[in-house]
Amino acid sequence: MLLAIDCGNTNTVFSIWDGTDFIATWRTSTEHQRTADQYYVWLSTLMNFEGIKADITEAIISSTVPRVVFNLRVFCNRYFDCRPLVVGKSDCALPVDPRVDEGTTVGPDRLVNSAAAFDKFGGDLIVVDFGTATTFDVVDHDGAYIGGVISPGVNLSLQALHTAAAALPHIDVTKPDRVIGTNTVDCMQSGVFWGYVGLVNGIIDGIKAERGREMTVISTGGLAPLFQQGHAKFDHFDEFLTMHGLTVINDFNKDR
Repeated sequence: MLLAIDCGNTNTVFSIWDGTDFIATWRTSTEHQRTADQYYVWLSTLMNFEGIKADITEAIISSTVPRVVFNLRVFCNRYFDCRPLVVGKSDCALPVDPRVDEGTTVGPDRLVNSAAAFDKFGGDLIVVDFGTATTFDVVDHDGAYIGGVISPGVNLSLQALHTAAAALPHIDVTKPDRVIGTNTVDCMQSGVFWGYVGLVNGIIDGIKAERGREMTVISTGGLAPLFQQGHAKFDHFDEFLTMHGLTVINDFNKDR
């Protein structure tokens, strides 16, 4: 079985893939101090608690936090006796190489999302990922990542607003009933929610106009379901897009 690990700036997701389905998925906070042994204690405890017995023989890692990769590699080597693939490293090939400016390093999460989206939906895509940053990945007709957009994430924007303006409280993001708020919290929630709907739709329209063709829009990430309610221009929502992309890249490397 395959252990797929997606390490983001805020959370790290571990999923076990049996070749057909993800039989389990767990999430923990991303901490670069966490050792290989701590990862194993945490993961094995959850597996035992849920009664999951999995013979893990392969592993693949996508990480936007370089400092955690070493301990994740040790974790896979020590406890599952396997050398994990790491997306973005020279020994981990992609189904289609990105076409970007020479010398540009593309985030592994964006490469993984592009591979997953192309495998599921074909080419000419825009993938909107609501993570720590809100990213827009443009996928060409043949599955190549060809660029995109990076904007501050929703929770990051809320945190900055609260930190920079002492009189403004920290709030949760939610869809307000009205655009015009009648108190401070409502005003902030409206600004964040409807502001991001406008940002997302505006960028999607700009990408489509620049490409001059019809494009399919896929959303993913923790806050994507919330923005589905806000008339954002998504054609599909896929909660496990990144994890699926890890299985696609792992299979591609096995077949080489």
